[in-house]
Amino acid sequence: MKILKFEDLEIWQLSLKITKYIYGLTSKKEFSKDFELKNQVRSSVISISSNIVEGFEKNNNNEFIRFLKISKGSCGEVRNQLYIALTVQYIPN
Repeated sequence: MKILKFEDLEIWQLSLKITKYIYGLTSKKEFSKDFELKNQVRSSVISISSNIVEGFEKNNNNEFIRFLKISKGSCGEVRNQLYIALTVQYIPN
């Protein structure tokens, strides 16, 4: 089955769920007061879905793969930022 629009990509749909979760998490208590970390993690999580879309819209498999790799890098950024939030006790283990 050929996917004609990015909205049909399961990975993009999942990235929106992750974004919603991160926005909820960063809105709570002490995390919300740390504007730099809150904005950084939100920016990184937005990059996940944005790069999926940008790569898809290039209509070129090699470009799509390249942007998926960039998106994966953003996933790593989010993970690292959540470890920081855990370390400073903004979120529970």
